[in-house]
Amino acid sequence: MSVIIMILLISVLVLVHEAGHFLAAKMFKMRVAKFGFGLPIGPTLWKKKVGDLEILVHAFLLGGYVAFPDDDKELNLPADSPDRFMNRPIYQRFVVVSAGVVANIICAFVFVLLTAVLWGQMPSGKYNVFIQKIVAEKDASVWQSGMADGDKILKINGSDVNSAYALVTYVQLSKKDDGKVAADEVEQNLELILKLNPSLNSDETIQKDTVVKLPKPVPEKPIKLNDKVLAGLEKYKNPKLDLSNEQKSLRDKISGKSEIVADGNFTLKDVATAFTDGEQEVDMVVERNGQVIELKPMYPNKNGQIGVLMDIREIMTPSKGFKAVITTSSRYLYDQTGMLLQGLYQIFAGKIPASDLHGIIAITKVGGDVIQHNGFFSGLLLTAVISLDLAIINFLPIPALDGGHVMFLIIEKIRGKRLNDETVDKIGTFFFLLLIGLMILVCFNDIYALLMKKL
Repeated sequence: MSVIIMILLISVLVLVHEAGHFLAAKMFKMRVAKFGFGLPIGPTLWKKKVGDLEILVHAFLLGGYVAFPDDDKELNLPADSPDRFMNRPIYQRFVVVSAGVVANIICAFVFVLLTAVLWGQMPSGKYNVFIQKIVAEKDASVWQSGMADGDKILKINGSDVNSAYALVTYVQLSKKDDGKVAADEVEQNLELILKLNPSLNSDETIQKDTVVKLPKPVPEKPIKLNDKVLAGLEKYKNPKLDLSNEQKSLRDKISGKSEIVADGNFTLKDVATAFTDGEQEVDMVVERNGQVIELKPMYPNKNGQIGVLMDIREIMTPSKGFKAVITTSSRYLYDQTGMLLQGLYQIFAGKIPASDLHGIIAITKVGGDVIQHNGFFSGLLLTAVISLDLAIINFLPIPALDGGHVMFLIIEKIRGKRLNDETVDKIGTFFFLLLIGLMILVCFNDIYALLMKKL
């Protein structure tokens, strides 16, 4: 049922967008030939003629469109016919083309406003993270750290914890034997190993059967993440060096040992690199019974776990009263718009790989889960964010999107005449096919993520 509700909510967004174009056209008494729900790919499930307007529902339900007489070759309208969209003044065409985006923005605001009024509270985007229960093995470092059930985590490695992902992100990126080492730490360990083995050189291959003494292992230094990484808005770019397969094998051989016998295949630098890759320190500050407590260091295992169950509670802001409703709604929309723009920048900057792009299937699955676990109002807020996202993406200056049409209108205004229709059609077709290819890619990512249980 929650998935069905999410599908209906997303369908509303498509209808709202196309209704924006349609109503704006009717405001200027323009003739509209078709109103399509879905894209004209594959069979048409249903169609009906209402006056001059033909309403269609296509099997490929990802999207929608409003078509003008210019696009219908069967009408055979005269070139100078006022029914042709391209014969209308630029300002009218601009309003009609932009109306879908405006409709999605208005829809997002209405959904958020309704939530603020009916729910009486709004998410702040900040979270309190508590330790529900320690479930680690008895020899795990979490038991020696001083952590207790019910602790509220305030800081991790110096970072304030107000994100739902902070603990998991830090622990995952600090797992033992992750195959990465800091260059300065390798150099420090190399100096210690050279002191214990003064007859050896750092870059020369150590002769077979030579005994190499090893110092007492020191955990790797804590990593530090910025707010964007902790909020899930940016991927962490690890500045550390990657171990080779040979160095990883060497690391496993020397783990827990005070010396190793050379096999004639590695240098002292290899030993230092392999020796450095081990446990990574995670430092936490917690609040317990009103007291702030600095815990002893913890060391995640090879799976990136410290052995705790979390209790994550989003901090809610009351939205009772006219002023609170407007303030919390505006703040929510402002914050979400900033996050969407940041995410879009990450995509175009190449900071998010193509394999991490997802579409309608993932949105429906995640939205259904949100409704099931957090309630209808959380699903409504997610739908508002999707509506904002549709508005932003549709207004990008890319041919085949609304923003692309606006771009052509601006060029026409500057030139004083329209671009060649054939050229515009070719550009539009190329980018339309490109967008279809992107949709296929994200659908593949969605299906793969579902099969691999990543969603």
